[in-house]
Amino acid sequence: MELRGIHHIGVAVEDLDEAIATYERLFQAVLEHRQVLDSQGVEAAAVLVGESRVELLAPTGSDTPVGRFLARRGPGMHHVAYATDDVAEALGHLRAAGAELVDEVPRPGLFGLEVAFIHPDAVHGVLTEVVSGG
Repeated sequence: MELRGIHHIGVAVEDLDEAIATYERLFQAVLEHRQVLDSQGVEAAAVLVGESRVELLAPTGSDTPVGRFLARRGPGMHHVAYATDDVAEALGHLRAAGAELVDEVPRPGLFGLEVAFIHPDAVHGVLTEVVSGG
């Protein structure tokens, strides 16, 4: 498994429009892409801050993973995503190395990229994602 570095940082927010405006105002962020991901229960917006990407995540309902996260912890950092060329290969490596996986197989993510999540207990309390492409 080869990782190419951090793909993005995911941030849970209550109001997506307000969060986008904040990042634009404070960090001169540029909206790269915005999409509802029904399968994940979020509306996501990728914003570019220089060469880095932040993914802002607003829940589509209170009984979704991000909705429950906001109810428990409030807004803030949700996950770290690492870029890889092959999510399935990365999952195989992580499974063999003893990591507890949230996703046993890749699923569609923002931009139509393949993604999969690793349980926070496997990575010292940080929900972690592997992303192919982009």
